[in-house]
Amino acid sequence: MLRDLVKGAVGGVLATATMSAVMLAGDRAGLMGDQPPKKIVRAFMPGNRHRPKRGEGVLGALTHFAFGSACGAAFGAVFGKERAPIPIGVGYGLAIWLVSYQGWVPMLRIMPPISDDRPGRPAVMAAAHVVYGATLTLAVNGMSRSTGPAGPGSGDPRG
Repeated sequence: MLRDLVKGAVGGVLATATMSAVMLAGDRAGLMGDQPPKKIVRAFMPGNRHRPKRGEGVLGALTHFAFGSACGAAFGAVFGKERAPIPIGVGYGLAIWLVSYQGWVPMLRIMPPISDDRPGRPAVMAAAHVVYGATLTLAVNGMSRSTGPAGPGSGDPRG
């Protein structure tokens, strides 16, 4: 079980890096405004919850990777011993997006719900979470294959 959690956590870090690339591309295209991880951290820092604060960018990135790693560990706990289909991972990534950006984030009044967000950001965030889920699945599946038992029927070419 611990090995599966670690595989998922490592996969979550890799998946967060790839999804962050999508988010940065969306930012460069002018679709994002402030990055959501930065806005979330800002809301919990002392002072006005909507005003920029010193260190929020770095703290936002760190917490984004921590959250991605934790979500990856949960995925690894379920799928660490078997190969998950990529659509399952994509659905998992989209579920994280929906629960966060249609659920707890607007409930805490950090950002509006998806339907009321700025034009363009929901599409970028959905795409980023699709990339997260696909990358997470590929990473966990790859680590499961390389650390799984060798022998007949295991998929290991050593037989």
